[in-house]
Amino acid sequence: MDRENQTGFLRNEIKRLRKSLEELSVLNEIATAISSTLELNEIIDLIVWKCIKHLDTEQAAVMLLDEKTPDKPLQTMIRKADKQTNRFIPFRLNSQITGWILKNKKPLLVNDIRTDEKFKWSLSDSSMIKSVLSVPLLHKGEVIGIISAFNKKNENNFTEEDKRLLSIIAAQSSQTIVNARLLEEEKKLLQLEQELKTAAEIQVNILPKEIPEIPGYDIAAINIPAREVGGDYYDFIQKENRIVFCLGDITGKGIPAALLMANLQATFRSQVKIHSTVKDITTSCNTLLKNSTEIDKYATFFAGILDYKNHKITYCNAGHNEPVKVSVNGETVRLSKGGIVLGIMNGIMYEEDTIQIETGDILVVYSDGITETMNSQGAEFGENRLLQTIIDYRNLTAAGLLEKIIKETETFSGQELQSDDKTLLIIRRVK
Repeated sequence: MDRENQTGFLRNEIKRLRKSLEELSVLNEIATAISSTLELNEIIDLIVWKCIKHLDTEQAAVMLLDEKTPDKPLQTMIRKADKQTNRFIPFRLNSQITGWILKNKKPLLVNDIRTDEKFKWSLSDSSMIKSVLSVPLLHKGEVIGIISAFNKKNENNFTEEDKRLLSIIAAQSSQTIVNARLLEEEKKLLQLEQELKTAAEIQVNILPKEIPEIPGYDIAAINIPAREVGGDYYDFIQKENRIVFCLGDITGKGIPAALLMANLQATFRSQVKIHSTVKDITTSCNTLLKNSTEIDKYATFFAGILDYKNHKITYCNAGHNEPVKVSVNGETVRLSKGGIVLGIMNGIMYEEDTIQIETGDILVVYSDGITETMNSQGAEFGENRLLQTIIDYRNLTAAGLLEKIIKETETFSGQELQSDDKTLLIIRRVK
């Protein structure tokens, strides 16, 4: 080999080695990002800039499929243009290009987009695009997105080397993107867990911290949410020689139900201060709840006023499971007078009724999470089992009867998970 040829060979080798070093550099930076804790957008931004720089293109973009709705169109996550580009007009792949890549799962290299026979671009879509190199982002054989470079600068064409480099970048980027998505989901989950914990603490503080102690009466109550937070609510408010009490069951579960429950609690407490009758309290609660909630949000509600001097309970039932009064000899009375559930319709005038409480009488107010407890065969605990449990154990204390009812539902459901909140409120006259 003569000196001139040798010099040319060495120049080409130096050029090739320099290019290889540049490729290794960009791949190393992307590999570093894989093990980092960067946000998803930051990682994609890095990948796009590296493509523009090392492929020497006007623009580059990463488009991703929504992992939850993969049938929806690809969404552009990051699009960047070379900083020397005077005017930044976003280049977009049309559905023919993306459809071809999604179907074939292979790279696409087109150096003259207008004359390529495989794709019929409209000028409005591609008037500024001259050449395009697109590579699918694959994870476990499935396309999760596309990485594209547009318009090789200086009138150059995309080469097979460019396609090889972008394919390697895409292979590394796919895992990077998947890792970043998993990290984001983990962060969202941790944030949600913290929000649920906070909501549960707030909800515990909303429920009464103490059960009223009244001479001649034994009172107990419990709330067992099916999730971290629930939609059942009970309350006691002392008012002169009376105790105003309630039990509500909010539609739905989780945080939305808990928010509505807090709304109901604030509403109930404010109306107890304003009104003296249970029907007026309930009527006002209905109006305020209707005016502050969506049409599909409502609450079943039972409110009562215990006059412990005259041993009477005046009550109003707004679409709630009918509480039951069981006398010392086992006779039962259902408490049904009232009206429809709260929050559905304005202008409802609720009714009330009064019952006498004799020594030994028990009033049990409950949410449907008690009677609708299900076993593995899909059968419900039901009102008949509940009523029989109350009759059989009517001589227990209020707390003892409450504990017995909960235990009976748990025995009935066996290994089945609790699907609804369980709430009980028991008032027993002891003398």
